[in-house]
Amino acid sequence: MKYALITGASGDIGLSIAKQLAADGYGLFLHYHQNRHSLEQFVSNTLVKEAYLIQADLSATNGVEMLLSQLQQPVDVIVHNCGNSYYGLVTDMSDELVAKMVQLHVTSPFLLTKKLLPHMISQKSGNIVVISSIWGLTGASCEVLYSMVKGGQNTFVKALAKELAPSGIRVNAVAPGAIHTKMLDQFNKEELAQLADEIPMGRMGTPDEVAKAVSFLISNHASYITGQILSVNGGWYC
Repeated sequence: MKYALITGASGDIGLSIAKQLAADGYGLFLHYHQNRHSLEQFVSNTLVKEAYLIQADLSATNGVEMLLSQLQQPVDVIVHNCGNSYYGLVTDMSDELVAKMVQLHVTSPFLLTKKLLPHMISQKSGNIVVISSIWGLTGASCEVLYSMVKGGQNTFVKALAKELAPSGIRVNAVAPGAIHTKMLDQFNKEELAQLADEIPMGRMGTPDEVAKAVSFLISNHASYITGQILSVNGGWYC
């Protein structure tokens, strides 16, 4: 059996990815920071061959080691999905917040990948997918920090893909646009309606649509695709 590690699996997109990869036949390592209950519900209500819950704070410097200490099998797929956004001016952000955001989105994924690569390299196979963001491609006012770390993820994908291609390991990213998740709870109905009007397809995406993109990228259907940032955004900011 192949195993997939999904960080941030307790969120809306993470749960959808977990559901999709369970249907694809993977054993799952489901990482969470605080919301264990949603993952327990997922495991009890979903047909999963094997699932293990892993708690760690990846915004902390010891988070990667905490996560690794709970892995019971080498993994064949890594989905770096863990993340938080912050809406506000650059001048309003504390130094502590900046450090945590960089740790969560850049440093921890880098170190986690580094630790898990030897098995993939020895097997001459593996897949890494980063859940990035449209703002990592275009940038967004009042989300400068989030745009910066997501842009860093995209460059990480492009560089790592070149390094690992000779070892048979593919590295890609999915860059969602506006997706119906709790991350949009900070906006009211009028603002969400205005946002939907800006999107050529006239609606926001769903977590399942992101999950389908991940499933495609780690499948044999994408066997010649690496180093790509796949936008799932309904034509928004193309």
